[in-house]
Amino acid sequence: MSEKKRLGREAYGGVPGESYSPYVAHDATMRELTLRAVIVGILVGIVFGAANAYIGLKVGITVGASIPAAVIAIAISKFWRATVLENNMVQTVGSAGESLAAGVIFTVPALIVLGFMPQLSKIFILSVVGGLLGVFLMIPLRKHLIVREHGKLPYPEGTAGAEVLVAGDRGGTMVKRVMAGVGIGALYKFVMEGMELWSYKPEWDIRGIQGARIGGEITPALLGVGYVIGPRIAGIMLAGGAISWLVLIPIIKMMGSGLSEPLYPATVLIKDMGPAAIWNNYIRYIGAGAVAFGGLVTLIRAIPTMVRSFGSGMKEVARAGASSGAVKRTALDLPVKYVMAGALGLGVLAWLLPQIPVNVVGAILIVVFSFFFVTGSSSIVGLVGSTSNPASGMTIGTLLATSLIFLGLGWTGAAGMVAAISVGAVVCIAICIASDTSQDLKTGFLVGATPRRQQYGEIIGVLSSALVIGWVVFFLHRVYGIGSEELPAPQAVLMSMVVKGVLTMSLPWTLVFIGVFIAACVELLGIPSLPFSVGLYLPIRLSTPIMVGGIVRQLTERIKESDLRHRLRERGVLYGSGLIAGGGVMGIIVAALYNSSMQSAKLTAAGEPVGAATRVTAAFYDFVNIGHGWAGSWAGVVALVAFGVLTMTLVWSIWPPSRRDKGGA
Repeated sequence: MSEKKRLGREAYGGVPGESYSPYVAHDATMRELTLRAVIVGILVGIVFGAANAYIGLKVGITVGASIPAAVIAIAISKFWRATVLENNMVQTVGSAGESLAAGVIFTVPALIVLGFMPQLSKIFILSVVGGLLGVFLMIPLRKHLIVREHGKLPYPEGTAGAEVLVAGDRGGTMVKRVMAGVGIGALYKFVMEGMELWSYKPEWDIRGIQGARIGGEITPALLGVGYVIGPRIAGIMLAGGAISWLVLIPIIKMMGSGLSEPLYPATVLIKDMGPAAIWNNYIRYIGAGAVAFGGLVTLIRAIPTMVRSFGSGMKEVARAGASSGAVKRTALDLPVKYVMAGALGLGVLAWLLPQIPVNVVGAILIVVFSFFFVTGSSSIVGLVGSTSNPASGMTIGTLLATSLIFLGLGWTGAAGMVAAISVGAVVCIAICIASDTSQDLKTGFLVGATPRRQQYGEIIGVLSSALVIGWVVFFLHRVYGIGSEELPAPQAVLMSMVVKGVLTMSLPWTLVFIGVFIAACVELLGIPSLPFSVGLYLPIRLSTPIMVGGIVRQLTERIKESDLRHRLRERGVLYGSGLIAGGGVMGIIVAALYNSSMQSAKLTAAGEPVGAATRVTAAFYDFVNIGHGWAGSWAGVVALVAFGVLTMTLVWSIWPPSRRDKGGA
């Protein structure tokens, strides 16, 4: 079979954007925004959105779904002979679900942490308003950032997505790798947590160092995350975890064991606390201060780029409608005057809708912060990719400014906290969606999509995912408890601390500033403080499996031949993305089975009737849950062996034994 045409060198620059010839010609007529493409895209968005919600609440990191969505689109297209533009539409609609999930789980659970349980309608409205703002405010920037800056802003995920779509004749191999990751990740997660044949979080106290503990939450999703983010970020996160669990907790345990009274904010004696209790009462606040500092440093570094992008965006809006004559299909956007009217209309809705409890000042802050940060994030992800988008730093800046304004106006208490979190949630969701939209429009620019139809696809992806994400958040909170050790939700807890700290001045500020100064020292060493701070905040058991994935990625990066290194990296990213999706989705399924079992037992004990669906799922869970506690003292050893086998599947996906010397795809 002959190889299809691939993206040429011009896709990476060398020609003005206006002169670039895409894979599908400007004047070509081809199926694009079709019902089947939209339906498949919605399903992909729901699956990856749910998986990323679970991962994000677990470790505070989400992983882009654009490339896996493109691969899945190619796989499914073989059943209905889809065009490359239909596959691009699947990727466009599907990736919106992952980005919406990121914006929601970084902020909305802060309301739960503060004790204000939001209704589903509130989460839906926040998601819709924030998501549509992100799409609408990005549209006027497309011609400047995507077209005129072609070659200067590479948009890594967008370009990689275009390469995958154009290389559709290689889809069989790529699809097998993603689906293998999904299958193995789901199977491993089910056997480990559904059947409980081994412990999923083995931990050991270190002898001779009171309070020190090491362990790992050995899940396929965290292994995949580690490979995708790479060894440097994974190592920095692990360093932060080591400082917390091998340095700070032992120091607190040693120095505080002689105290005769509880040390604020704890209510029990330190000598009676284990490492987890010390982390919950003290390290969380130190980590929160460090993460806040790291986020603000990232934001400050991005300000020059944001200011330039803001100016360009304003000029683009002013130029809108000035051009005349025929417009090429690949240059058709939604009319800017309608888009900006829609953005202003969303600001009015934010003021009027009871689900977003802000007054006119809050609504103005939403629109202003959203426009400023959307322009900045769209430029930043063009350089460093969506994974490095400083969304949390921008949201912290929004919350700090909003909370200070509310404090100055006397809007404190519960109403002020809910309003401030609502402003931050809308802005954060807008930032995340704009980042995704930027990458998708870059993919469309390279393959020759119609921007207007892609923008419709983004809107559809936002609306469909907004219908589901609230259910996912509620369900995970019901089973694990958001803010608990099982589901720490680091970003959301941090947001709640920022708002509560400003409006009530009730935080243990000494601990917070200790975290700030630790992060500042790390920054002075030339090390990015944000990933270090996230590791400082999280339980160390989450950082260790991520580091294992990073080590495997490092083996890939040591290959000297660039083409071979690129192919091997692609294999690992595809398989790792499959592990993330399979492990994340199966984690939600296992949680549902466990929840049914608990509900059935509770209702039976109370003498109340049990529904048929609950009874069946509970019986299935009880039937398959054959290994509960069987390993005893060997649970940790069995777990490490199982995780070693899982890690080897990642290695084998990159270097298949039959091709280890050839480097074939």
